[in-house]
Amino acid sequence: MASEAKVSVRRYHLYINGEWVGSSSGRFIPVMDPSTEEIIAEVPDANEKDVNRAVAAAKAAFDSGAWHETTAQERGRILFRLAERVRKEAGMLAELEARNSGKPIVEAEYDINDVATCFEYYGGLATKVLGHVNPVPDNALSLSLREPIGVAAQIIPWNYPLLMAAWKLAPAIAAGCTCILKPAEQTPLTALEFANWLPEAGLPPGVVNIITGYGESAGAPLVLHPDVNKIAFTGSATVGKIIVKAAADTVKRVTLELGGKSPNIFFADADFESAIDGALFGVFINQGEVCSAGSRILVEKPIYTKFVEAMAAKAKTIRLGPPLERETKMGPLVSKDQYDRVRSYQEVGKKEAKLAAGGGRAASMPKGYYVEPTIFYDVDNSARIAQEEIFGPVAAVIPFANEAEAIRIANDTPYGLAAAVWSRDIFKTFRVVKAIRAGIVWVNHMQPTYVEAPWGGYKQSGFGRELGPSGIEEYLETKQVHINLNEQPIGWY
Repeated sequence: MASEAKVSVRRYHLYINGEWVGSSSGRFIPVMDPSTEEIIAEVPDANEKDVNRAVAAAKAAFDSGAWHETTAQERGRILFRLAERVRKEAGMLAELEARNSGKPIVEAEYDINDVATCFEYYGGLATKVLGHVNPVPDNALSLSLREPIGVAAQIIPWNYPLLMAAWKLAPAIAAGCTCILKPAEQTPLTALEFANWLPEAGLPPGVVNIITGYGESAGAPLVLHPDVNKIAFTGSATVGKIIVKAAADTVKRVTLELGGKSPNIFFADADFESAIDGALFGVFINQGEVCSAGSRILVEKPIYTKFVEAMAAKAKTIRLGPPLERETKMGPLVSKDQYDRVRSYQEVGKKEAKLAAGGGRAASMPKGYYVEPTIFYDVDNSARIAQEEIFGPVAAVIPFANEAEAIRIANDTPYGLAAAVWSRDIFKTFRVVKAIRAGIVWVNHMQPTYVEAPWGGYKQSGFGRELGPSGIEEYLETKQVHINLNEQPIGWY
């Protein structure tokens, strides 16, 4: 009887000061393929000692040595070389990311292309960091200089692993900072592969360090470390609040991109077919594991019944399958913990609203963390499934009577990351856009994200901005320099 083939398990190490090193703990964290529930790799379980080594390397690289002397032009060239290597290895990176995160391979390919674009954008922006001459009422020259903030700790989530790394590393390198990147313990593999190319791109040792581990044992020491000057975090609002409190003791600069419960608003005059596609795409892309997911679907009453029926019919045709199959539209959730979380919300929703589609585990997939695309309707905006971030393929459809009610419901949330408005009436559309309290608002579209435009939220969705020129600003300090042009003594006594 033939034995079942075993999956090859690769063991990775920490990347500190330009070298691959073991963790002080000697322990490893298993990394899963969520479509098969098999271990595909092991990564070090880093602790405070490893964090201290990484921070020391980053601080030394920032304070002196080759990076201290690297010009903005050369930083830009380094970023272009990294982009070129990402494009060359795009197939391998996309496949690894699909296997590790569960996202469909077609989506992973888009993500990796965006990674390269991000490095290219900030490669061009590295030489565009400008100071100012300030007009002052004195015989003096007053300058405002822009300088790198120093050592940046960057903690990223598991839903867009390498893309979130690029969003943080690229502007930091362009600005001249040094970095310690901590990927999510569930999805660290593409970031670790990326580290292989840092030396050949021209980055001196210590400029970028990558440590793997849990939030409590590796992330918390980063936040508390006195030599870390900035924390950039993308993740849950709960963890974001902990980071803000912990960073206060050393008065670190903090930028947070946190959760969302984004309203996707459909007026009766919207293009109906486009609206249905936009509603489904907005909440089911990447298995709903998206901070900006349009998980609250607000529909004007004249089209409400027809809209719910059309959504449910199309949702039932969404193909769930293995991430590496190109026909797959939804893969598994990233982990058993996330699967259990989403399944619990499906059960909560059955008690709070009516079920139009899905509502359970995907029976067609015997293995893996698959759940059905789920649509609840007649949802009250006070319900848990309308107020709490589920981070999975669960939609809450809410009816509204008029423009004023749509705005009220849209803003009735502790979050404010994103929103979308669908209508052919430009006057009404822009009234709603202006009234919505969110950092990103799309019109007749859902989820387009461009490196050239700022990304971030209002309220409990965080503060600070990534991407665009704002992204590099978050890694810069402003220094005022006053040059006295009088040759006479000050004469104050």
